[in-house]
Amino acid sequence: MSFTGKYQLESQENFEPFMKALGLPDDQIQKGKDIKSISEIVQDGKKFKVTVTTGSKVLQNEFTIGEECDIEMLTGEKVKAVVQMEGNNKLVTSLKGLKSVTELNGDTITHTMTMGDLTFKRISKRI
Repeated sequence: MSFTGKYQLESQENFEPFMKALGLPDDQIQKGKDIKSISEIVQDGKKFKVTVTTGSKVLQNEFTIGEECDIEMLTGEKVKAVVQMEGNNKLVTSLKGLKSVTELNGDTITHTMTMGDLTFKRISKRI
């Protein structure tokens, strides 16, 4: 199953408390909470390029399944991580006490991030 495509954010749960826990400033949280971000994913075998555009902010990460890479977090900080694939539709990684799971089902991507007992969930649809 290929992740390649453009996806628009449909809904999100626990955005504000999760971003506060990450240490994002309140003004950024307020700006970001109502913007329907667009995620573009290009998959070439085990190589991925993910670009998330939220208003004027663009976050871009490239990685190869199973290899260490630098991932830019929402805070702008770059951290080392290894992204693994479970089955043919789930990307899983852990970085800085955060677990990230991106699951593709048909035209819907569910991205769940968990930090301690706090979970942030985003649902995006292919456009």
